[in-house]
Amino acid sequence: MRLLENGGDPATPLESLAGTNQSDVVVEMPGDTPFETAADIAARASRIDIRFPKFRDGRGFSLGAMLRERAGFTGEMRAVGDVLPDQVFFLKRVGFDAVAPEADINDEEWSQAVNAFTVVYQPAADGEETAIRKRTAPHGDQDREVQDRLKKLNERYRGASAQDIIKAAWTELFPGRLAVMSSFGAEAAVSLHLAASVDPNIPVLFLDTERHFAQTEQYRQTLTDKLGLKDVRIIKPDAEEAAEEDAKGDLWRTDPDACCALRKVRPLAYALDGYDALITGRKRFQASTRMRLPIFEYLDGRYRVNPMADWAPEQVQAYFKEHDLPTHPLVDLGYNSIGCWPCTQPSSDGGVRSGRWAGRDKTECGIHFSFGDAPGKVRRAG
Repeated sequence: MRLLENGGDPATPLESLAGTNQSDVVVEMPGDTPFETAADIAARASRIDIRFPKFRDGRGFSLGAMLRERAGFTGEMRAVGDVLPDQVFFLKRVGFDAVAPEADINDEEWSQAVNAFTVVYQPAADGEETAIRKRTAPHGDQDREVQDRLKKLNERYRGASAQDIIKAAWTELFPGRLAVMSSFGAEAAVSLHLAASVDPNIPVLFLDTERHFAQTEQYRQTLTDKLGLKDVRIIKPDAEEAAEEDAKGDLWRTDPDACCALRKVRPLAYALDGYDALITGRKRFQASTRMRLPIFEYLDGRYRVNPMADWAPEQVQAYFKEHDLPTHPLVDLGYNSIGCWPCTQPSSDGGVRSGRWAGRDKTECGIHFSFGDAPGKVRRAG
């Protein structure tokens, strides 16, 4: 992204083009220009300068993004006016090619601003590969290495106890880079007890969707205290994304896939930086989508460890009884699987997950898919 001195080459003011059909124009327009007007000009412009009257005025960012993403403008786009170095990275993300600030910016300051960030988390007009996409399954030689390791791990630990699998993962396979993912739901006490018996310092990731039952919040504290869990990490959705994508708070009603993406899939993707593997409490009997669940699998650049994959329902209940583990308060009310309150109800047929998204063609939230395949994964533009 180029830094232009003295405002760069002049452009024709937008108002001067009114009523003309001139093509290949170089035009300057303010950031509050109506999109329809800007898009009409963009169709015959080779360069567009968007003026920022004050650095606090973000309308130029929105206009630039819409011209790239909605109007399909492919010419040069410049940000002119009251622009600060701190904004340069974000200007580049929404599609600007150059900046012509009114204030003087020295080369060192400019270089620091341009190179301040090396990772992006949302798709944007600049086409940069996001951190989520970089986490997708490897290719070529690396893919073969991963597949070979998975085969060896699954052969080595076939028939091993869940506790032995967790111990090996924590102390030998992924030391210091392993976490447990828990919903603190109907069967969560078992996997958490197994992990705590190996080391109560193993990090536990809890996705706080801000839509959980009050009983789940209470149960989380009960298990944390009883099991002596030392590192429970509460992961929440991004506040700005939530305000933008679920302003009315009813996204679960209109688009449950998008709601899961906002409140579970993306927060988990961001939270997994620094981990090589994640322990889950999934079991094959829970759903048709889990019938072939292996002990070790690989998703989005890290391993998933499923130490209870081959457990039967009777084993789960026996473990609760043997270790005197408290049950989730909603279990006695017929909830066999417990997620967010808007999308969970008692199981009418006794099925383990039949009370989740009842009446919808949906059985998983998406956190156990590759992020590239998870429904509703991509943040909508604009």
